[in-house]
Amino acid sequence: MVRVSKAVALGVMMLLPMVGHTDDKDVVEYRQHIMKSLEQQTAALGQILSGAGPTENTVAHMQTLALTASIALKSFEPKVPGGAAKPEVWKDWAEFSKRMKDFADKSAEMAKIAREQGADQAALHVIEALPCKGCHDVYRDEKKI
Repeated sequence: MVRVSKAVALGVMMLLPMVGHTDDKDVVEYRQHIMKSLEQQTAALGQILSGAGPTENTVAHMQTLALTASIALKSFEPKVPGGAAKPEVWKDWAEFSKRMKDFADKSAEMAKIAREQGADQAALHVIEALPCKGCHDVYRDEKKI
């Protein structure tokens, strides 16, 4: 038993230098996961609002989308080029980060309305809360998707 716990302790100690270490590939991959989550939640919400998905999940999708939007900007902060992100993301960081914060704020407001007033009221704010195309036109390289 003592031998096993020493082995575990040694293994943990060997891994400690790697904790928190990421390379550029990891940064880009993480960012892609976050953006893919936003894409998937937006698609699910679109299905629901078009009548093709279960309406009882509307609020949950709005909340998940808002939570993911709130952490999306952080995934770009290492300022590592790659994936479908155009260099303009970092060249025009002030405008890009403003747009991402606005997206996070508006999706949070939509989710709040959904919780407090219901999905039907929140659905009135979907277009304003999801300005994806405006950012994608400037900051996303569609050929790299």
